[in-house]
Amino acid sequence: MTESVTHRPAPRWVDTHCHLDAPEFAGQSGAVRQRAAQAGVAHCVIPAVERANLDTVRELAHQLGDSYALGIHPLCTGRAHDDDLQVVQTQLDRHRDDPRLVAVGEIGIDLFVPGLDAARQEHFFAAQLEMAAAMGLPVILHVRRSADRLLKHLRRCRVAGGIAHAFNGSLQQAHAFFELGFRLGFGGALTFDRALQLRRLAVALPAQAIVMETDAPDIPPHWLYRTAQDRAQGLPQGRNEPGELPRIAQVLAQLRGIDADEWAAQTTANAIDVLPRLAAMLAPRTERRGGAA
Repeated sequence: MTESVTHRPAPRWVDTHCHLDAPEFAGQSGAVRQRAAQAGVAHCVIPAVERANLDTVRELAHQLGDSYALGIHPLCTGRAHDDDLQVVQTQLDRHRDDPRLVAVGEIGIDLFVPGLDAARQEHFFAAQLEMAAAMGLPVILHVRRSADRLLKHLRRCRVAGGIAHAFNGSLQQAHAFFELGFRLGFGGALTFDRALQLRRLAVALPAQAIVMETDAPDIPPHWLYRTAQDRAQGLPQGRNEPGELPRIAQVLAQLRGIDADEWAAQTTANAIDVLPRLAAMLAPRTERRGGAA
């Protein structure tokens, strides 16, 4: 009896932030994910945003072979009930041994959108940080004009690192997150020629500090974006998909002056470093087939 061993190619890209459960993908998530796989996206992380989709993201991650995070988004805190935090805790406890549960998220603070209760956001954020710390899970952060406030909480409640999603702060703030065990997520926003500050930041950071993401269906790259004038003329806004990630990442690879394959390997390694449960799902698979002697 002999064995033949077939090695499948190592994974290429990881989309560390993708809302495949969004209404824009209703009834299409499987096809969207298949297009992403054909484009070279090996894995997607699907974060929850509120109580209503905690089960949805978990079920979708299992259906598609991806992973998920559980949490309440700061933009959803206004309609969240006070007992929603207990629901998140219960879900985390129930699924703590699920290898596809890779983080607590999407959580954070948003000081950009007007009309939000900053104190309520901060309450939800602090409580979910405590959950993550108790479980030893990383966190996926929403950071919008709130980097310093988030860092204050993170220095007080040490978690197992995580990802600062759609990061657009200063280089000093980026280094502060990195020193606390975080990686910075970059996506479609950096594809715009006018995003000079963001591009400078993405080039100045150590290669080990960056992960790639789409935030699909949001933050479309420049080739999908439609201005208000375009939309007024009837052109629909382009829908972002995880399949756009390789092209987005190639823009950053070119800005950094490195090969796209090298950048894929580096950012995949970074994703595994910061979300350790990805390792088992992204390990190269070997098939063993028995044959006649």
